[in-house]
Amino acid sequence: MTTQLRIEGARCASCVSKIEAALTPIAGVSGVQVNLADQSVEVTGEAEPAHLIRALDAIGYPAQLQVENRETIAVPGMRCAGCVSKIEGALRALPGMAQVQVNLAEKTVLLTGHYDLANALEALASIGYPGELQETDPTEADAEHLTGFRQQMMQSALALTLGLLMMVWGWVDGMTVESWTDQWLWGSAGALTLVMMIYAGGHYFRGAWQALKHGSATMDTLIALGTGTAWLFSMGVVLMPEAFPAASRHLYFEASAMIIGLINLGQALEHRAKSKTNTALRQLMALRPKTARVIRDGEEQDIPIRLVQAGDQLRLRPGEQVPVDGVVLEGRSLVDESMLTGEPMPVEKVPGGDLSAGTLNKQGSLIMSAQRVGADTALAQIIELVRHAQSSKLPIANLANRISAVFVPAVVVIALLSATVWFLWGPDPRLSHALVVLTTVLIIACPCALGLATPMSVINGVGKAAQLGLLVREGSALQTATDLTALVVDKTGTLTEGRPSVTDQIPVPGIESPRLLIQAAALEQGSEHPLAEAILRAAQKEKLPPLDAFEAHTGLGVEGQVDGQHLILGNHAMMTQWQVDTRPLDAEVARLASEGKTPVYLAAEGQLQGVLAIADPIREDAGSAIERLHRQGIKVVMLTGDHPDTAAAVARQLGIDQFEAQMRPEDKVRILTSLQQSGDKVAMAGDGINDAPALAQADVGFAIGSGTDIAKASADIILIRSSLHGVADAIALSRATLRNIKQNLFGAFIYNSLGIPIAAGVLYPLTGTLLNPVVAGAAMALSSLTVVTNANRLRWFTPRR
Repeated sequence: MTTQLRIEGARCASCVSKIEAALTPIAGVSGVQVNLADQSVEVTGEAEPAHLIRALDAIGYPAQLQVENRETIAVPGMRCAGCVSKIEGALRALPGMAQVQVNLAEKTVLLTGHYDLANALEALASIGYPGELQETDPTEADAEHLTGFRQQMMQSALALTLGLLMMVWGWVDGMTVESWTDQWLWGSAGALTLVMMIYAGGHYFRGAWQALKHGSATMDTLIALGTGTAWLFSMGVVLMPEAFPAASRHLYFEASAMIIGLINLGQALEHRAKSKTNTALRQLMALRPKTARVIRDGEEQDIPIRLVQAGDQLRLRPGEQVPVDGVVLEGRSLVDESMLTGEPMPVEKVPGGDLSAGTLNKQGSLIMSAQRVGADTALAQIIELVRHAQSSKLPIANLANRISAVFVPAVVVIALLSATVWFLWGPDPRLSHALVVLTTVLIIACPCALGLATPMSVINGVGKAAQLGLLVREGSALQTATDLTALVVDKTGTLTEGRPSVTDQIPVPGIESPRLLIQAAALEQGSEHPLAEAILRAAQKEKLPPLDAFEAHTGLGVEGQVDGQHLILGNHAMMTQWQVDTRPLDAEVARLASEGKTPVYLAAEGQLQGVLAIADPIREDAGSAIERLHRQGIKVVMLTGDHPDTAAAVARQLGIDQFEAQMRPEDKVRILTSLQQSGDKVAMAGDGINDAPALAQADVGFAIGSGTDIAKASADIILIRSSLHGVADAIALSRATLRNIKQNLFGAFIYNSLGIPIAAGVLYPLTGTLLNPVVAGAAMALSSLTVVTNANRLRWFTPRR
């Protein structure tokens, strides 16, 4: 356990020594680390925070417990990868900041650590990216998306209308200034264009100015330079036509208007497409009911969900969503848990049954006791995990980020050099050609698509995973899972149901199976052994006779009196000790042992009655899941603490490639490590508790079953459903996601790699024309829209079963 404390007054090395000397002797303290820069102390061990605080107060260093913050900040001004680099740098430099995850696609920053929120917001404002805490209500978020879409569409429509009108006018009358009348008419058009640029494109110019003030360049810089240069050149021609060569008195007002209109149109459509990327997260958030019906002092009343406390009794009526995690006290009903587990069949709930927030009560009325509320519910933790994973970066994104960080300044230099070459050595009209090249290169090179290529796919991939019942804790696991070659699995609870059951009842001739089971269960009423629980569960619908006497024999079995008969139930050694002849069932017992089942003999008055076989049954879908994994090229290795015969039987039935039995947790880590050293990329699937060391060692850890403390799982990916099909689904989805990212990155790189030379005029000797800046604006908008649309294809991904 780690305790983080904020201290006051620590200034030098001697302060550090005093603090360490005061804290180290405290019971439970195993380590002390003082950070003078952050004015903080990190204490490892099991010591009570109150004892630590009192010790620090006693030596003159007042302290208070720091709780790790985890908040999402919306940064509307973030537009490109250059913005991402500046934001990350500014926030990571803050004291106590543990992790900064910038999501360009959603324009958000996820912060984790012992930081001060006011400092974080101030740091963002100081670099020109003001932010605020994100509003998490999905309805309001959708409304904001719709408002932003409508505003950009309006801006685009006005800009494109003005640009088209000027373009038609230019075709009819020519876009040149030859007389005072032309000056007056085109001067008016220039003024209208300026008003349009302020209204429809003002955010680009403001963003460029902010970036310039802070010594950086962004996508806004390229757009503002391109359209602004075209407008200034055109206005210069209108006001002082004699200052320009006659051949260069062409006007580009329509280019400024059309470029801004097309970019706004592209961003509006991109905005609309982005609003669909987080469908999975919004669906999860929509599962949270607003109110709960609480029972207090014998009266029922509806209260806001935030006021529900652990221990409250709640009424759950038919058709209502479960408000918090809890347990059924009264009633019986069917509850639809498909929104959390993906299982389509409703689950019957009776007193003592668990209920999860967000699930749907289908039929009866229930009274439940609230156990986990607010951020502690499984649903809240799932939402937080999805949001965290969607903001994480994949290793494949590093190259794109490094290029994007220097891309904009490089493009400005390329544009200026290209324009200079055309102005000095190009054909006439040189000035017009230089301006066209400058504007076109600046506009077509905007790296929007490059910045969106990875995060858009990650958001969709993680969201789709949640819909499939897979909780991705770190987005990087999506990339690692594509290269997996081996899967190590635990047996109990992963390949099997996790609890023993009676699988076979084999009576000797003359004895009926029901009687065999009833006698065995009656005798086991006095036992607490796991095998006794299995026999009693199998006979739970039978009426059992009373047990008159009972005695347990450790390692052998039990004996007692039932209905006046002396019964013995146990293993072969027990039967031998009581001289019971077991030979009539030797063949059947050998068969059961070969199948990995445990035979239990029953004798009455010294005569063999039959054999019950007990085993942990294999999950119905385990075989088909392993077959899928084999088709994906995954070698399956089973490591279990069970007996070798049982392990061999399970491995044989399921077609497992390799197995090891009687494994301790450290043995599993050793074998997993040896597989990695031999060149395999290894995943581990286990219950997340006993298998925690192996899950941590694996390249990708899969925790089977979500449990209740989801956020603290050791695994990289948590499977809400207890099925290995989830592992196969995760591998298939990860491969689809990485393939989608590569498509996006390839498209973005190719677009910029080809677009810049074409804009610079390399095709002029072949075609005799330069690329129109308006076409460059359309291409730039289309590239971003293409990336977003391609990433959205992941929303319809369905793993092959």
